[in-house]
Amino acid sequence: MACPPLVNGRIWTLNDFEVGRALGRGKFGSVFLARERDSKYIVALKVLFKNQLEKHNLETQLKREIEIQYHLRHDNILRLFGYFHDSTRVYIVLEYAGRGCVYDLLKKEKKFSAPRSASYIKQVADALHYCHQKKVIHRDIKPENLLVTADDKVKLADFGWRLSDLFTFRRSTVCGTLDYICPEMLENRVHNYTVDNWSVGVLLYEFLCGEPPFVMEGPSDTMERIRKAQYKFPGSLPDGARDVITKLLHKEGNKRLPLPDVITHEWIVSESNKYEAASK
Repeated sequence: MACPPLVNGRIWTLNDFEVGRALGRGKFGSVFLARERDSKYIVALKVLFKNQLEKHNLETQLKREIEIQYHLRHDNILRLFGYFHDSTRVYIVLEYAGRGCVYDLLKKEKKFSAPRSASYIKQVADALHYCHQKKVIHRDIKPENLLVTADDKVKLADFGWRLSDLFTFRRSTVCGTLDYICPEMLENRVHNYTVDNWSVGVLLYEFLCGEPPFVMEGPSDTMERIRKAQYKFPGSLPDGARDVITKLLHKEGNKRLPLPDVITHEWIVSESNKYEAASK
């Protein structure tokens, strides 16, 4: 899909867009469905309030994260086409994913089939491997930060934007994002790109089981299980899926299954092929 063009080589302004319904709202602003007037290209327009960004000292971080996402080019990473601003707001022009976020799909369907789970995980792992090659760590992989296009393609979004939680945090559990944090981040230890590998394991478990592996009534109990990498598999879980999850949810980051091995894992390949064949 082509990138929407700039208007006669000029920087965009709000007048260049027809703004439609809200896709999400939060403390810093909102996300809207929009159409670029000249090209008729449909986008998602994230609108952030400058005074809120300044209040929380997020201006520098926002610029850095925009710069990172703008330069990432992968089929499974949400495109950031550009940004502009006026006296009170910052506008970020993003690719529009028509089916919304994976969290909402999971909430509606409870859990995914093995073929669909494998297909989604394969796409996420491929995108993350690309990021890691570019020296970019996502650090916040969870269903809320994965979007799905109309043709069922998964897109990674919100690259480390701490303000993104104010748009996507909707979990009913008391733990929220805690469910996806790895032991080393929980304990403020030095960490590297394998924090994303851990999250992929949590993601696959939640896709297949309908809830994250470490979820408990209270956050302290959840944290204790994460520290010990302690979880249980339901009896119905396929052996291949257990193998992938077990190798990703290793307490030691350097022992987690590398993402290229996730992509080529026999169970992932077999099940994702089934899903892709059924989708044709």
